[in-house]
Amino acid sequence: MILSISGVVLLGIICFLFFKKDGLKASHAFVCSLFGFYLAGTAIAPSITAGGQSLASLLGGIKF
Repeated sequence: MILSISGVVLLGIICFLFFKKDGLKASHAFVCSLFGFYLAGTAIAPSITAGGQSLASLLGGIKF
């Protein structure tokens, strides 16, 4: 568990730096996908899923 959390933190920092400094390239997208993969294995994954579903329902309810 400690290794997973450390990996999530490290990959999250790397993803942030990629977006901030260089833009997103193909190799950067691979690292970001690894970040998502490891993040899905943590205890915060259900909260992220619920937040994504709430955001999707909010956007789906907007009438133009």
